[in-house]
Amino acid sequence: MDTNESKHDRKSELKAFDDTKSGVKGLVDAGVNKVPQIFISPPDTHSNSTTGQFIFPVIDLQDIDSHDQINRKELIEKVRDASETWGFFQVINHGVPCDVMAEMIRGVCSFHEQDNDIKKQWYTREFTKRVVYNSNFDLYSAPATNWRDTFSCIMAPNPPSPEEWPPICRDIIVKYSEEVKKLGRSLFELLAEALGLNRNYLNDMDCDKGLSVACHYYPACPEPELTLGASKHADDGFLTLLLQDHIGGLQVLHRNHWVDVPPTPGALVVNIADLLQVCLLTNLY
Repeated sequence: MDTNESKHDRKSELKAFDDTKSGVKGLVDAGVNKVPQIFISPPDTHSNSTTGQFIFPVIDLQDIDSHDQINRKELIEKVRDASETWGFFQVINHGVPCDVMAEMIRGVCSFHEQDNDIKKQWYTREFTKRVVYNSNFDLYSAPATNWRDTFSCIMAPNPPSPEEWPPICRDIIVKYSEEVKKLGRSLFELLAEALGLNRNYLNDMDCDKGLSVACHYYPACPEPELTLGASKHADDGFLTLLLQDHIGGLQVLHRNHWVDVPPTPGALVVNIADLLQVCLLTNLY
């Protein structure tokens, strides 16, 4: 088979998959027992985790509102060190209620596990919409398709109107988003102080004004050694907060090693994303 025919076959397979509007969950529901070719990743994209060599940083935000300057200084130093050396860290005692986080995970699962005839009304590749459900935003351009489906929405500064929302998860996403926005403002204050700036520097740059929520769903895979739920990538926003379920599976690249992020109960993972780094370089230098 020549290269052009192979490319044509892949394009046809991608379109056939996309046209179902049922995503990876639809394949699993149909009883697929082998991973389709479009999902198979090149062998060199699979990473082996490093166990024990590195300890992923966990920062306790219990004293985030403390008037004790010594406690706050220690907290800022921990944020500075984790941001410089990892670009990631977990936060505990962050103020987002555990029941809200648990309900958010249940809400995401409920959306993805509902009847496909209901779910597919939100399936689209028009990314100008504020509520988007599909499988792989880069379906037609990525070298391999990820084994996941995603429901996403813009929550700030202009959230969807009530009629745009899937009723099954509307209330919890709104509640969770409000909690995350409060935490985001506090984290931007800590990051600004860690850089030796005024506490409000990043928030005054409107870093806290936008919020996008992406709800990934990873169905059970019959051949997990052949594919990935999320291939290697960098986040392009200001700051990314990741809510994991108890299963985990997230890895980050640290000193040329892939390191497992432990699914710590009640924790959120903070990612210092690319756009924040660009803004800081532009404004500071």
